[in-house]
Amino acid sequence: MGKEYRGIIISKEGLGTFGYIPELKERYLAYARGSLIKKKMKKIFVGDYFKGELTEDKKIIIEEILPRKNQLFRPKIANVDKVLLITTIKNPPLNTGMLDKLLVAYDYYQVEPVIVFNKIDLLESEEDKKELKKWETIYTNAGYSVLKVSAKDKKNIEDLIHFLHDNICVFAGASGVGKSSLITTITGIEIKTQEVSKKTKRGRHTTVGARLIPFGENSFIGDTPGFSKVDLSYIMDAGELSGFFREFADYSCKFNDCMHITEPQCGVKEALENGDISKERYNSYLKILEEDFGVNISKIK
Repeated sequence: MGKEYRGIIISKEGLGTFGYIPELKERYLAYARGSLIKKKMKKIFVGDYFKGELTEDKKIIIEEILPRKNQLFRPKIANVDKVLLITTIKNPPLNTGMLDKLLVAYDYYQVEPVIVFNKIDLLESEEDKKELKKWETIYTNAGYSVLKVSAKDKKNIEDLIHFLHDNICVFAGASGVGKSSLITTITGIEIKTQEVSKKTKRGRHTTVGARLIPFGENSFIGDTPGFSKVDLSYIMDAGELSGFFREFADYSCKFNDCMHITEPQCGVKEALENGDISKERYNSYLKILEEDFGVNISKIK
């Protein structure tokens, strides 16, 4: 009988599941024991904590999967503390529609999102710098933490590392924004990357499956595939959307089910007119209602 350890599932590759034991700072091929094979094995997520035995031939026999505090289905990772949403002002150009959808989705799953503007080394013109400042202000005022970094010249990387300490953090965002390059800069582990397409100005998919990379003491970075599309209608109804635009929560409306479009005595619309809510974020809200939930805004107005 081997010694029992507490560990974490860090990857599922083909038919193999790999666990990491922080105490030993090593990863091992892992197998579920007995009833877990039938009841739990297909439901094991990357990020699951477990109790298990380390055998003489250096394999983990999983005895128990510990309770999760949360679980994401895209990517399939459990027990996530924070998601770092990596984006860029240029190369590829900023896609606020995608960013806003991801902010809503991760807030829905009760995972704290942090916005990270990467590739700031490319912002040489005053126009580009003003654009970065504009969006930094908009998202900070909306209630999000915002970081500005460069994987290429390692600018502000220490600020990024601060957010990773003692957490399971997922790096997410569109393809080509530099998630893999940032992970390589932080961990020293080479992640396969591809150039941003000159034709589309967007990246190509490089990461093919979710995995966790151990980093420092009790810290893990989730490397995930790039997103090309997010449809919020799969996880919520149209009436729930406004509850996940953080800045809307500061204002009250006459009707509890107010959609903030044409309703009278709408606190959100009043805040918009007063400049307390940015028109960019409000317009993004309307666009999501149309694109994901099929709400015909023009007919309502």
